[in-house]
Amino acid sequence: MATTEVERTLNHLSRTLNLTGHVGFDSLPDQLVNKSVAQGFCFNILCVGETGIGKSTMMDTLFNTNFDSTPSSHDLQDVKLKSHTYDLRESNVRMKLNCVDTVGFGDQINKEDSWKAIVEYIDTQFDAYLQEELKIKRSIHNYQDRRLHACLYFIAPTGHSLKAIDLVTMKKLDSKVNVIPVIAKADTITKTELHKFKTKIMQELVTNGIKIYQFPTDDETVAETNTAMNGVLPFAIVGSNDEVKIGNKMVKARQYPWGTVQVENENHCDFVKLREMIIRTNMEDLRETTHKRHYELYRRHKLEEMGFSDSDAKSLSETYEIKRQQHVSDLQKKEEEMRQTFVIRVKEKEGELKDAEKDLHVRFDGLKKQHADEKRKLEDSKKRLEEEINAFNQRKVAAQQASTLGKKKK
Repeated sequence: MATTEVERTLNHLSRTLNLTGHVGFDSLPDQLVNKSVAQGFCFNILCVGETGIGKSTMMDTLFNTNFDSTPSSHDLQDVKLKSHTYDLRESNVRMKLNCVDTVGFGDQINKEDSWKAIVEYIDTQFDAYLQEELKIKRSIHNYQDRRLHACLYFIAPTGHSLKAIDLVTMKKLDSKVNVIPVIAKADTITKTELHKFKTKIMQELVTNGIKIYQFPTDDETVAETNTAMNGVLPFAIVGSNDEVKIGNKMVKARQYPWGTVQVENENHCDFVKLREMIIRTNMEDLRETTHKRHYELYRRHKLEEMGFSDSDAKSLSETYEIKRQQHVSDLQKKEEEMRQTFVIRVKEKEGELKDAEKDLHVRFDGLKKQHADEKRKLEDSKKRLEEEINAFNQRKVAAQQASTLGKKKK
């Protein structure tokens, strides 16, 4: 009997009973809350955007603190991910916050592979968590989870349309992390332009099949708010670490010659909506979606690559043995291919050596013939020279004899 059929049978056999007195398991929610508060929470957030678009300032503003951040240069050869971990405390709740920044994103002339470093980082965190799960002695509760729960994708306030790098990167990320698009430095364009820009962005996302994170609407307590906020996406935000006195209180704002833009004024930007949705309302859903959707998708693909399958009723040992045999078979196949390649290369080398030996013989025969010709020529020259010397000596002797006869006659 399949597992689902067994569960259905058990559920069918269960009965609902009425209690005649107080038992006490209604305190389970309180126990869970106390345990969670004692253990603390973690939240990992990824900021993707061009250098100088305001990622660090936005994180400072979002959590009302000053994180360690150093300005990055625009001359990096490739994209690097820089991670910083902070321990935050609010009331009696502790949270370990991990902020990941994409240093150098969008600065290269060739932006074709800018997304690869981000995807590799996300997969590395998924793989680390999976390896912890597969250990014999695992400690998931004490494991420092670095899987990214939210991705704030900062869009430049051009007012026209998304860049190609934005579309490609978000398409690569939407199945691995909860992508929340935000329009950075939204105070640089007018409200009319901003409204048109938002509409244009959402149209382009739908056209290109990019699935951004949607705030959940299945919980009745937040369904109405989340539905309204889904219609506000992407959030138009303004960040600032400066405080300006407005009336009788100090507020975070940006001071311009023509006026002041208040960060937490909903008439000026969507920063309050962003913080409300991510931190105060849907942080746990972001964590849960990361685990149940994105990580489960990665885990399923990884286990399928390892040979595991739900359709086959095989034990772990059987699956391991099949995978081992397949691995041995692949190794033998590769070994045979390498052996054949080696034999072919040896034959090619032997042919090259034979050709070189043949060329050497031809050259040697040529040199030998040339040497014989030169030797024959030298011998001929020597013979002619000897004949000329003999003739010269004969003429010399004849001349001497003639001279002697002449003297005798006188």
